[in-house]
Amino acid sequence: MKYNKLIPEITVTSIEKSIEFYCNILGFEKKYVGEDKDFAFISFNGSQMLLQESSNEAWKKAELEYPFGRGVNFSIEALSVEELVQKLEEKGHPLLSKLDEKWYKKDGALHGEKHFMVMDPDGYLLRFMEDLGSKPL
Repeated sequence: MKYNKLIPEITVTSIEKSIEFYCNILGFEKKYVGEDKDFAFISFNGSQMLLQESSNEAWKKAELEYPFGRGVNFSIEALSVEELVQKLEEKGHPLLSKLDEKWYKKDGALHGEKHFMVMDPDGYLLRFMEDLGSKPL
């Protein structure tokens, strides 16, 4: 397996709840789970993350308070954001921002994406986006 040069490692309260959310709802692939079942390496469309259960004191530098993801959001490219929204709605998991389409000016053209935001069970912000390509100004 090839590892990305940057892999966020996030602290979670329950590895089981996180795997349920990331893998069973969103469709991340579980690459491996630690022998003590206190961490899991997951991937989605080329993105990679490591979920580390908070019971591991080696990583704990301060008390964690919900939401854990204050100040950061993870932008994750998806092939179909509509499918993800549908899966989340079917499971009754609320979105933080509705599905939206945006076009940004860059290099003399417009570059588009569809995106939405959702919060994971521990309060990390996930922004899923789908590339819409580019068009002239």
